[in-house]
Amino acid sequence: MTPAPATLDTIAQLRSRSRMAGMQDGMPRLPLETHPALAGLVQLRAGGSYAVDSASLALALVAGPSRAGSWAAAVGVSDFGAEAARALGVDLDRTVLVPDPGEQWLEVVGALVDVVTVVLVKPPGRVPEQVAAKLGARLRKRSAALVVLGDWPRAEVRLTTRSPAWSGVGAGHGHLRARRILVEAHRGSAPPRRGALWFPAEDMTYRRADELVAVPAVEAAS
Repeated sequence: MTPAPATLDTIAQLRSRSRMAGMQDGMPRLPLETHPALAGLVQLRAGGSYAVDSASLALALVAGPSRAGSWAAAVGVSDFGAEAARALGVDLDRTVLVPDPGEQWLEVVGALVDVVTVVLVKPPGRVPEQVAAKLGARLRKRSAALVVLGDWPRAEVRLTTRSPAWSGVGAGHGHLRARRILVEAHRGSAPPRRGALWFPAEDMTYRRADELVAVPAVEAAS
């Protein structure tokens, strides 16, 4: 089932549920569930922001908390791939979509940060430093995570993809069956964490394709 676009009623209901659940401001920056394919590359944390250059990687970040039962949202992602999201483990029944927020995208993201665990956003253009700082404070206050498809001034971790290679076609015939990508996780000036992933593998799962290089895992500071 494809999730329906969000309405004000949906957001109001989520806000009511969060109050009933006793959600408190300023909770510790606890680790969030991270998709197994990204284990060792990045640890998603409440209050963090993550910039990604690949839609499939962005969905994988969203899938971690979603698989664990949390609500998620996507703002400004007009080409949101519901089938790809489902394959990665995103619970579409607990996903709020706002495909075209227009000039109100920042207000919409802010409202959703108050009521869901992870928000995926595709900004319409360059985001000023002060805007990122203000939203970052709100993320920390509400213990939510932000996944940005594109650039973000205050991203704690940046995930980039390189060297995509498809398999399954040989001698001019056959079907594309698997895609292997190299992912780099950058945090500040530290050396990037690198790993190869099957996205997807021949059995349509998403998993690691090799061992990590021996450097510490990238994660947001507590």
